[in-house]
Amino acid sequence: MASIRQLKKEIEFLSSQMIGDCIDFVQTFNGKEIEAMAVIDEVVALHNSTVDKINNPDGKDNPKLVKTFYQQLKKNYISGINEAYKKLEGLVN
Repeated sequence: MASIRQLKKEIEFLSSQMIGDCIDFVQTFNGKEIEAMAVIDEVVALHNSTVDKINNPDGKDNPKLVKTFYQQLKKNYISGINEAYKKLEGLVN
């Protein structure tokens, strides 16, 4: 892992891209604004909880635990973003 600062920037970027895609969806397709806003709410909650966890890692004294903590955190965040994109894709169909 390069740094906590870089990780936060990447999470901010991915979250903003997802929210932007949801806003584009709302502007393109009429009638599903509520569902798209629900996806945005989920992404914001995922973003906030992930940043909180980054700021408070488990096992601060043990570098191995911290490394595995951040690896698992990244996997969980990516899977949450993928799930949000699946929901948005489901709204298109």
